[in-house]
Amino acid sequence: MAFAAMIFSASASTPDYDALMRAAGMVDVKTVDGKIVVDLMYASTNNFVGADMYGSLRRAYLHPEAAAAVAAAQKALTKERPGLRLKICDAARPMSVQKRMFDKVRGTSKANYVSNPSRGGGLHNYGLAVDITIVDSLGAELPMGTCVDHLGPESNIDRESELVARGVITEESRRNRQLLRRVMRSAGFRALRTEWWHFNLRSRADARARYKRLDF
Repeated sequence: MAFAAMIFSASASTPDYDALMRAAGMVDVKTVDGKIVVDLMYASTNNFVGADMYGSLRRAYLHPEAAAAVAAAQKALTKERPGLRLKICDAARPMSVQKRMFDKVRGTSKANYVSNPSRGGGLHNYGLAVDITIVDSLGAELPMGTCVDHLGPESNIDRESELVARGVITEESRRNRQLLRRVMRSAGFRALRTEWWHFNLRSRADARARYKRLDF
């Protein structure tokens, strides 16, 4: 990775994550399925850490297996609900970004939602996890009860019946979450209990044993 660490953007201050992702064998998801929408939330300040983590990065990169699985999920979605598209909000994440992100929330309640880099990070750091939602034909996100990245019990997938009963989320939002889980699980992804938008393709143990972490 010594060579990779020398790759920088034109500003000479921000790493060229596009080049680094490609060098690490990651795949631009849009090259696998152009229907999928990409809008990386950490490429702006509109996220729970309130900071731009990615600089010029605008493409969603994933391990080739995960990219193919997202494309399969999009096909399943198109078959069930023609006109709807998956929207990726975060995909492969370098360890350097993971460290900066964790530093932003260290010592706060938000730290529970960010994989600790000193413990090896998480599945995003292998290109095997994706934060994702669904948009309609006009690009508007379907109601899910909360926005992507809402850190709180309202985002839990094991409490949705209770949340609907209490009026916290609507029945429509629950159905939309179920649709998202259905198409993602059909492609081999596993849902995360606390975040309706987060899906892992592999277990953490499997990732550490068989895949290369994005150590840049």
